[in-house]
Amino acid sequence: MNEPSLQSLLDFALETAWKAGRVTLGYFQTGVAVERKGDLSPVTRADREAEQVIRDLVERYWPAHGLLGEEFGEQTGASEWTWIIDPIDGTKSFVAGVPLYACLIALTRNREPVVGVAHFPALNETVFAARGLGCFWNGRRARVSDVSDLKDALVLGSDVLVSDEQQARWEQLCRNAGVARTWGDAYGYALVATGRGDVMVDAIMNVWDCGPFAVILEEAGGTFTDWQGTPTIYGGNSVATNGRLQKQVMDILLPAASPSRSNASGGERD
Repeated sequence: MNEPSLQSLLDFALETAWKAGRVTLGYFQTGVAVERKGDLSPVTRADREAEQVIRDLVERYWPAHGLLGEEFGEQTGASEWTWIIDPIDGTKSFVAGVPLYACLIALTRNREPVVGVAHFPALNETVFAARGLGCFWNGRRARVSDVSDLKDALVLGSDVLVSDEQQARWEQLCRNAGVARTWGDAYGYALVATGRGDVMVDAIMNVWDCGPFAVILEEAGGTFTDWQGTPTIYGGNSVATNGRLQKQVMDILLPAASPSRSNASGGERD
């Protein structure tokens, strides 16, 4: 059997993210009922139905591939390929009627990210990449910014911090930045990848939150690491930069780095 090309896998991920996104739009700003999971994070019918659409398509077209999703867990595959799914990243935004939520799909090969798609259905924006093929934003090439001094940078972050030390480091980062905003969740990473933001940090991240962004940021010319500076989607937290600012950011954040947490452990960000 011929090896699938990364372009064909990326094309599949793009089409699949669009279809899942259409499901979410059917519930967006409709007052859909919200449930609470065991960790008290929100979930809706839209989350579950969108993930099921993705799973059904993967099982149909790539039956040997594994699956790991936020809502329905892990399904081991018979190959080195695994799809990582977050059907609605930013569920709190989604249920509030705010359009910054995303459908995230990533593909790893032997745990290394090779394809990433971040689709924002309510914004009609998609940022996507495959290893060696570049990063694109709605079809045109995406590149990180050329800001080289933190005092000129737009720093972004979500609102979940897990220790006083991390809070202190975040506040120090904001003080040293040109502008700081909490345009969080997936949209912050998309902003960095497309040059509209310069730094994005999260103190709590699951692998499905991180999935697409290593390949997206790297193909756009930036960096995606955990708070210890390790390039990974499994670290439990994350830092995205335009590359030029990475050292300045890590000099502030590294003392607050928590022990790495792999896979789906830890708290919820949504």
